[in-house]
Amino acid sequence: MFRFAWENKVHVVTVDQLPVDGLGSVSVPFLGQSVCAGFPSPADDFLEEALGLPRWLVPNPPAAFLWRVAGWSVVGAGIHDGDIVVVDRSVEPKQDDIVLAIIDGAASLKRYRLDGNRAVLAFDNPELPAAAIEDISEAAIWGVVTVTLRLNRPLVRLRR
Repeated sequence: MFRFAWENKVHVVTVDQLPVDGLGSVSVPFLGQSVCAGFPSPADDFLEEALGLPRWLVPNPPAAFLWRVAGWSVVGAGIHDGDIVVVDRSVEPKQDDIVLAIIDGAASLKRYRLDGNRAVLAFDNPELPAAAIEDISEAAIWGVVTVTLRLNRPLVRLRR
C-alpha cells in the first residue's frame, strides 16, 4: 500500500492500482548537494543532476526538484538521513506538511505548523528539542515535500 498526499487529501492505493504506463516519466533536477534535516548547514545551490521519475509522482514537473537529505530532524515523518525528497514549489504549505525552508541562508527540512495566525517551523524528532524554531532572523519556504525516495540497499557503484 502507498499513501500519497495531494491538495491536503490522503490517497491510499495498492500496488495493482499504480499506473504502469501511459503517463510516462519526467526528468526532475537535483538542486544542491544535500538539505539539512537537523540544524541548518550551508548547502550548494547548483544543478547537480536529474532523475527520471514516473509522471504520477511529480504532478507539476516545472515546479519540482529533488534534494538529498542529511540529518534526522524529520525522522518522525519517515524521512531519514540519505533519502531523496521531491519538493514541489507550487504546493501551498498546510498544517503538518514537511517543507524545505531556507533558514538564515541554509536549507533545512522542517514540520510546518500553524499556531493561531503564526507559521512555525519545527523539528519532527523526539530526540531533538520539542520547541519550534522561533528566533530566526530570516526564513523562506521553498516548497512542500511530496515524495520521499529511499534506497533500502546501497547500490554498487560502477568502476569507470
